[in-house]
Amino acid sequence: MKNKNTFYITTAIDYVNAEPHIGHAYQKIVADILARWNRLNEKETFFLTGTDEHGKKIANTAKQASKSPEEFVNEMSEKFKEAWKALNIKYDRFIRTTDKDHEKVVLELIKKINKNGDLYKGEYEGYYCTACESYYTEKDLIDGKCPYHNVKIEKLSEETYFFRLSKYQKFLLDLYEKNKNFILPEERKNEIVNRVKEGLKDLSITRTSIEWGIPFPLDKKHVVYVWFDALINYYSATRQKGKEKFWPADYHLLGKDNGWFHAVIWPAILKSAGIEMPKTVFIHGFLTFNGQKISKSLGNSISPITLANKYGADSIRYFIARQFPFAEGKDGDFSEQALIDRHNNELANKLGNLVLRVSTLAEKYG
Repeated sequence: MKNKNTFYITTAIDYVNAEPHIGHAYQKIVADILARWNRLNEKETFFLTGTDEHGKKIANTAKQASKSPEEFVNEMSEKFKEAWKALNIKYDRFIRTTDKDHEKVVLELIKKINKNGDLYKGEYEGYYCTACESYYTEKDLIDGKCPYHNVKIEKLSEETYFFRLSKYQKFLLDLYEKNKNFILPEERKNEIVNRVKEGLKDLSITRTSIEWGIPFPLDKKHVVYVWFDALINYYSATRQKGKEKFWPADYHLLGKDNGWFHAVIWPAILKSAGIEMPKTVFIHGFLTFNGQKISKSLGNSISPITLANKYGADSIRYFIARQFPFAEGKDGDFSEQALIDRHNNELANKLGNLVLRVSTLAEKYG
C-alpha cells in the first residue's frame, strides 16, 4: 500500500534521435511545477524524467553520425539534461533505458508475463513507422503515411513474440469505468474507451531485424520492442532501494500521440505482471508552431537552451504555464511574440509595478 504522504509524477521519456525542443519542455515544466507544489505541501516527492534510447531509429541515426549507438545515446542524453538544467527543472531521477537497473526490471517483467501465459511466438505483418517506432494498421494511415509524422511507412513481415493484449479488453474497460480519473481529460478518455471497445489486437513486443535493444530473455534472436521496454521505466525507477514506496505513480504526463501506449498497453502489462495500476494517465495536447506539431521529424523544433539564454528560464516557465491549455488536453500554438507580450504585460508591467508599489510603501512607512 502506497504511503499517502508521497507524490510520484512522471513525464514521458524522450527519444534521443535528435536534440531536445520546446515541445519536450512543455510537459517537463508542468511536471516540475506540480512536483514543487507537492514539496511545498510537505509531501515526499519523486519526479522522474529521462530518455528512451533503444530502437531502429536510434541505430540508424547513430550510423549516419558515424558513431556507435552507445556513444550516440550517451551524448544525446547529456543534451537533454543540459536543456532541463537551463530551464531550472529539478527532477529526482533522470532515467535512461540503457541503465542496467532498468534492463533488469524489464527482463523480470517479461518472465512474469510469460509465466502468466501472455506471450507467444508468431509472425507480424503490418505497417511500422520508424520515426515514432510504432505499429499501425492500414486504416490508421493518412494517404499511406504515419498519422503523426507525415512520412511514408514501411510494411513489415518478421517473426516476433506477441503479448496477449486482446485478453485484457474487459479488464481495461472495467478499469476506466471504476476509476473515473484513470484517464484525463475526459475528451482523451472517450477517445481511448471508444477505440478499446472496437477490439484489441495482440501486440508485437520483439524485433529480429535490429540489434540495438534489450536482448529478449526467451529467445536470443530477438530484442525487446522499444515501446515495451520504455513503458517499464516508470516502474523500474521505483525498484531502487528507498523508492519502492512511491509506486504506484500519481500522474503519468504524456502527449496525445502516446496516449494509447500509456492508457491501454501499459496497464495491460502491469495487470499481467500482477502490479498495481498508476492513479492517473494525463494526456495533454501538442505545442504547435504555425499550426503544426513542434517535432524533430518535421524540422520545426526550437531549442529550449536558446530560448532560456534569450529570455531567461523564469519567463519561459511562466509563459508555458500561463499561455497553454494543458489541463484541457488541447493544443497550444507557440510564438516568441506571444512570449514577449506575456512577459512585458504581465511580469514586467503588472507584477513589476505591484512589487515597485509595495516596496515603495514598505520603505516609506517602515
